[in-house]
Amino acid sequence: MHESEPAERERSARASEGTLAAIFVGGMSTRWGGAPKGLLRLPSGETLVERWCILFDALEIETVLVGAHPAYAGLGIAFIPDEPAQIGPLGGLIALLTYACHRRVITVACDMPYAGRQLVERLVHHPSLAPAVAPKHANVWEPWFARYAGSVPLRIAKKRAARGDHSLQGLLDELGAEPLELSDAELEQLRDWDCPQDAQLAPRV
Repeated sequence: MHESEPAERERSARASEGTLAAIFVGGMSTRWGGAPKGLLRLPSGETLVERWCILFDALEIETVLVGAHPAYAGLGIAFIPDEPAQIGPLGGLIALLTYACHRRVITVACDMPYAGRQLVERLVHHPSLAPAVAPKHANVWEPWFARYAGSVPLRIAKKRAARGDHSLQGLLDELGAEPLELSDAELEQLRDWDCPQDAQLAPRV
């Protein structure tokens, strides 16, 4: 028997409750001349950050930005600077997990314009008690489409930072993250805008 639409909405709301979505906007964007990638516009008109916010708003998930760039200050979205700074994305993740205070956290990169609602729902609703969940392809984690839960990720992330291990790949390994199995078509949705040519070839989404 198929779940009724109201029941499905209620189940989705329960899964989203207490979940925080974080859009990572850090990085120097050197291939883009220093322009903040999250403010680049899609062919459909909205910026990359706006697209993520629209998607998470539709799922009733609170959204924050993680990173350091003054260009995002006027967006009216809660902003979390890296802490500790100067250690790459791990510093942003530590600051985020501290802010989240043990809530479930979804982490995405601002420059991934193709991920759809159904794919995000798969990550949000994936039934797992693991401290971290993320896709893994060719033995490599996708840390920019991941979920963290409980107190363990923050504790382990702080320990790794203290000993100078800043790799998110290593963090997911140490956490014993559970792989989120994705089809080739779903993995294709995780493509990013790495250089201006990627945006020029972008289809409408």
